Amino acid sequence: MSNKLAFDFTVDKENKTIVIKREFDAALPLVWDAYTKSEILDRWWGPKPWKARTRSQDFREGGSWHYSMIGPEGEEHWAVLNYITIENQKKFICEDAFADAAGNVSTDLPQARWVVTFTDKGPVTLVESLISFDDLAQLEKVIEMGMGDGLTMAMQNLDELLPLLKK
Repeated sequence: MSNKLAFDFTVDKENKTIVIKREFDAALPLVWDAYTKSEILDRWWGPKPWKARTRSQDFREGGSWHYSMIGPEGEEHWAVLNYITIENQKKFICEDAFADAAGNVSTDLPQARWVVTFTDKGPVTLVESLISFDDLAQLEKVIEMGMGDGLTMAMQNLDELLPLLKK
């Protein structure tokens, strides 16, 4: 990541939120596609050496993305993301939860609501994610599970991928 691109990861325990502000050196349509198309998400979502693998994606209001994170030893951790609101190339709101291979949500693990906003800044795109939790315990659990480092590494993966997608 270029030093001139913004990056901020803020945990607000009082409001049970995480705010991530991240600039990418690419135009808004390309960054939007990277966040909303499974064939691109599978190439960057998750920390190395983990890889995302989509089982299904229906990017529309009421649709979902069901995927697994595949570890270096072949272990799988499943998740499902349900899309609530989509404003093309501006914002999407979704609910994210751990799940099983069939897409059944795990009530034992944290769940969150994401509001992901995209801002066109010319050659750079700002992505702001507001992640909200129902209670502090869920927020603390995802932090303990390494969400901060994991998302930071995933965004570095996207930094590496974007120049290849521009070609």
